[in-house]
Amino acid sequence: MKILILTQYFPPETGAPQNRLYSLATDLIDAGADVTVLTAMPNYPKMEIFEGYKGKIYKKEVLNKIKIIRTWIFIVKSKAIVPRLINYISFVISSLVAGLFKVKRPDVIICESPPLFLGITAIALKKMKRTKLVFNVSDLWPETAEKLNIITNKQMLNASYWLEKKIYKSAALVSGQTQGIIKNIQARYPMVPAYWFKNGIDTSTFDLNAGGSLFRLQNNVGDNDCILLYAGILGHAQGLEVIIKAANLLKDRKEIIFFLVGDGPEKDNLIKLSKEYELNNVRFFPNMQRNNMPGIVAACDIYIVPLKKNDLFKGAIPSKLFEPLAMGKPILLGVEGEAKKLFIEDGNCGMPFEPENEKELSKGIQLLADNRKLLSELGANGKAYVLRNFDRKNINKEFYNRIKEL
Repeated sequence: MKILILTQYFPPETGAPQNRLYSLATDLIDAGADVTVLTAMPNYPKMEIFEGYKGKIYKKEVLNKIKIIRTWIFIVKSKAIVPRLINYISFVISSLVAGLFKVKRPDVIICESPPLFLGITAIALKKMKRTKLVFNVSDLWPETAEKLNIITNKQMLNASYWLEKKIYKSAALVSGQTQGIIKNIQARYPMVPAYWFKNGIDTSTFDLNAGGSLFRLQNNVGDNDCILLYAGILGHAQGLEVIIKAANLLKDRKEIIFFLVGDGPEKDNLIKLSKEYELNNVRFFPNMQRNNMPGIVAACDIYIVPLKKNDLFKGAIPSKLFEPLAMGKPILLGVEGEAKKLFIEDGNCGMPFEPENEKELSKGIQLLADNRKLLSELGANGKAYVLRNFDRKNINKEFYNRIKEL
């Protein structure tokens, strides 16, 4: 089977969709599929074209058996909606041209969303190549943008909802990363075939046995210190102010230290807030290459997974929680709904706190920091639960079997 994966984001970029799609492509190839990835010149999350790709309109390469076609994308660092739309549309156009003239007819196109606009390319290629479309939804757009007030223009929202409907009805299968996403789509479009393509841990590429002593030593962290880690995009939806505010409440606990690893639109604001509180217990690190992350996760004692308090996120499962859990790290989960049901109630992998509630978060931190036995038990529970239920090899195998049914 020939499969085209269409996505704006792919390694060497780091991030949840990049890691998941790389794992999917690798496992599909191992299962005998002929896989090509059509993607943009790497630029995320700093919005700068990576070295080796600058000035290029088109580039063909192979990454660990994965055939990759990269095309031009307009890069802008502005957070304003119009420049961001130009960024998305530029790749829609360049990927469509490359897809028409540089990609042999696939049996199936797997299109990753967001950005939703990439569905325009997917529909056009589906029709012109006479193939099947699988549209994978990792975040509900434009619903998320509307509820977070990222997009407020009614005409733009209406056009986006129209496009979403058009894409879903054009797809042979719509997959989603959470049960909440699938339920949302089925409630609005009951005739659309939907599939829960859950996220998970790639044990073949993430070193679960990595040690964290070197990272602790490099950052002057003692054996008795308790490290709280957040690693990922420092964005609007994560509600990361709760970590800074909890750190402020715990500033007298010198042994409790917060590490925030990553970049994003909210990083400057978080650093500013930390300085306003005059915090010495919060340390910021830039975005790290994926091969450095096992050692960093291994160095922490507790992993924090927050999101803003919004009903929209009750169907969310942050991808960043799988790797720390698989390494035996308990989580403090500030996410309600599906994630809480799976990882707190069913898996007993950590402790919950109300989203954006720094007092609850600080209480959970102190409880785990002062009870290493409980910390260890929750970590062991999490490791067993994730490896049993969220191994990507099994997930990708089941997804491939579903695709072959098309």
